Amino acid sequence: MSASPVTLMVARRVANGCYHDLIAWLREGELLAADFPGYLGSGVLAPPPEDDEFQIIFRFADEQTLHAWEHSASRTAWLGRGSELFAHPSEHRVRGIDGWFGAAGKRPPRWKQAVAIWLAFFPVSLLFNFLLAPLLGELAMLSRVFISTLILTPLMVYLFIPISTRLLGGWLTGTPERPLASTQNH
Repeated sequence: MSASPVTLMVARRVANGCYHDLIAWLREGELLAADFPGYLGSGVLAPPPEDDEFQIIFRFADEQTLHAWEHSASRTAWLGRGSELFAHPSEHRVRGIDGWFGAAGKRPPRWKQAVAIWLAFFPVSLLFNFLLAPLLGELAMLSRVFISTLILTPLMVYLFIPISTRLLGGWLTGTPERPLASTQNH
């Protein structure tokens, strides 16, 4: 049985007057994580205009590789360098698609999750097929599907599904004023 990927969702509220420094520090953290074995990707989600809480998402191949990064000297030093830039930190781990839909106990029903994913996937898939069908049309179906999923999966996971869940946040959670990707303290 293979280990499943694990996502660490981190929330950081900007300390007064430190917006640009926090952005640079968050990007530094992404670059740092990218050098570790098992790193699958990361991203920073800016808060909506009325909020100051940034979300940063780190995805690793399994719990062991995430643990190695979390307990590394370089991450500890990075956290120390940024400690004056943020307030009220929180972190939690998620597996699978649950990371797109907030903390446990605050996730929308599965049918709403499916709608959010479909609303992201349909237009991107349609555009992909419209633009690349002439180039891929001569390939066997297995090759076409392989190429399309190879390109579309990372685009969906790291860009379009997070955008969809953010845009639909109020509908998904039933509370339009609350950002979707809130986290819980341990």
